[in-house]
Order: sequence, then C-alpha cells, then structure tokens
Amino acid sequence: MVTGLNEEKEIKNMKWNKQFEYPASMRTSIEGRRHYEITGKKLPSVTTILSATQSEEKMASLAKWQKRVGEVEAERVKNTAASRGTNMHLHLERYILGTGHKDLTDEGQVAGDMAQVIIDKGLCDLSEIWGSEVTLYYPGLYAGATDLVGVYDYEDSIVDFKQSNKPKRKEWVDDYFMQLGAYAMAHNQVYNTEITQGVILMCTPDNYFQKFQVKGKEFIKYQHKFLERVDKYYNDQNKAES
Repeated sequence: MVTGLNEEKEIKNMKWNKQFEYPASMRTSIEGRRHYEITGKKLPSVTTILSATQSEEKMASLAKWQKRVGEVEAERVKNTAASRGTNMHLHLERYILGTGHKDLTDEGQVAGDMAQVIIDKGLCDLSEIWGSEVTLYYPGLYAGATDLVGVYDYEDSIVDFKQSNKPKRKEWVDDYFMQLGAYAMAHNQVYNTEITQGVILMCTPDNYFQKFQVKGKEFIKYQHKFLERVDKYYNDQNKAES
C-alpha cells in the first residue's frame, strides 16, 4: 500500500513495551564498508550488502546522473540529503524518547518540519513501541539498525524513516523493502517473533509525505530477494579472497 497525504491526522497515544533486550553494538568499517560488531563478531550491514550487490542497471543510472549534473553538484546533493536525513532522524528519535530537539539552523528547521510531518501523518498509526534505533542481527549473516520496532496499524512491524528529495514511486524503493524484510527476519530469528509487515514513512523537504506498507506474501517476496543478495555478497567475497 502506498499513500501520499496532505491532510493532518491526530496523533494517537503511543505506549512503550520493552519486552526485548536489544544488543549493544559498535559500528566499524572494513575496506570502506560498514559493519557491526555484535557479540564479538563483525557482520556486514544490510545497506553494505545491498550496495555491494546492486544491479548494473542501477549503477549505470547513478553514473549517468552524476555525469549529467557534474561531480561537484552530485557530491553536494548527496551530502545535503545525508545531513538532512540524519537531522530528521534525530528529531524523530528525540520525539519518540520524549526528550525533544531544537536546531535553529536553516537545515535544522527544514529537517524539523519534515520530522513533524512524519509525526503528524505517520506516527498516528503507531500504537506500541518495542524499541527505537534498534540494532538487529541475523547470526552469522548480517546486522543493521532500524528506526523503530513495534505495533503499527495493528500489526507487529519494522518501521523506517526516510527523507527524499522528491516523491518516490513504489517500484523505485525495492531496496527499502528488502531492508525492512532483512530486519524482520533478524528480529524473528533472534527473538522468536512473527513480524510480517514493514513500513516506510517518507517526507520531502517541501513536506510531501508518503507511507509505504508491505506485508504478508509481498513482504516475504522481498525477504527472499534480500537473501539472494546475501548469497551473492558472500559468493563475491569468497571469489575475491580465493
């Protein structure tokens, strides 16, 4: 399901249910790729696996865009988006934790407005929080951090916040769905849960909000696609080392 919304919705009361003890982790880099050190083992991040195994078509499309706008502009756009996304996530994390966050810079104001849109139009369907900024891992395979685990729209869910420079079509965000699927598999494996829904709450700098929900058989399809990428990642690693 995909929605693009402009109307305000009342925020529901959210309750915490800290039923799981999530692990502490340390982010580290191996040959420029993000890994997580958990229980003494270094595991590649979900985003590292997806980035390392992206299709030639996607890489060619990115290279074409970089050539069209120029290297300097491409780097500026990328850095601005990354900084804005980090700031927006911080606003949302502090809101969920009840601590609040103020950033009076121009960029901070934009990120804060985007976060408020997600709060008003997306978090209204969140009824229970199991954890915020949760580190998850699938033993021996991968690890990562999701923005939120809890009950969304009456279903156990993985929830991620995303910023985007412009509205997205569903077919453009396959990697996001695989990311959610990977986190759900990790949570189900380690904590014996049955999370079958992933939710993306997205906002642009001009405050256009989108919600993407995948669940059931569609969610399982993205989990299978991610596992294929995991196989490719480790096969490529083995070839490089041999």
